[in-house]
Amino acid sequence: MHEAKKCRTFVAETKENNMTPLIDLHTHTLASGHAYSTIQEMAQAASQKGIRILGITEHGPCLPGACDPIYFRNLHVVPREMFGVRLLLGVELNILDTSGRLDLDERHYRCCDIRIAGIHLLCWQGGTRTQNTDAMLAAIHNPWTHIISHPGDGTADLDFEPIVRAAKETQTLLEINSSSLIPARHKESARPNNLEILRLCKQQDVPVILGSDAHISHSIADYRYALPLLEETGFPDELVMNYWPEQALEYLKIR
Repeated sequence: MHEAKKCRTFVAETKENNMTPLIDLHTHTLASGHAYSTIQEMAQAASQKGIRILGITEHGPCLPGACDPIYFRNLHVVPREMFGVRLLLGVELNILDTSGRLDLDERHYRCCDIRIAGIHLLCWQGGTRTQNTDAMLAAIHNPWTHIISHPGDGTADLDFEPIVRAAKETQTLLEINSSSLIPARHKESARPNNLEILRLCKQQDVPVILGSDAHISHSIADYRYALPLLEETGFPDELVMNYWPEQALEYLKIR
């Protein structure tokens, strides 16, 4: 079956089975410097799509064009519900080097409802596969980290088995990032890497989170490239946290 048709078919079947994603915890607004919608526009679009909980996670300051750290210290002024959607406002931190160093500190973490950490090419100083994996493990074991963004996108060569074990141990969610699977992005290793992550998580009974990584309101909860991977691996619905908003918050210890 053609890939696009396969995506549309599986999304339709998912809705028919009442397994509709209700949360999207990885999105960006204008504040990230290379995204195109406001907080209000994102919240309104989420409401129209039936999303109950929307995470807005602006890029950390080491990514070119991202917002200044003061942005995160001022998040208290923003309402946490708009258009009937609960908002979790936070940060997508940059894992900077093989020590697992992140680009904000505890003072800023405390201002955020949700904290994601990921590797981005423009501010990543990597090493060997073992060193890269150790960096990811350090980010996972950081007690402030809720989610690891796009671990399978191929930016760093990683050993996924210890990463999945650490995610289970710490109750950190590994993201299956739909955006990194878009063919136009030419991330050739993203599909096999994400399939490997899903298979390992299935074997070890580890939940995952689908992420849209939306940089415009139209892309919120657009999981068209991630959903077929769940079908291909026979991944259990009960381990896909997007279907279970309250359980997801409890798992992440977000009040």
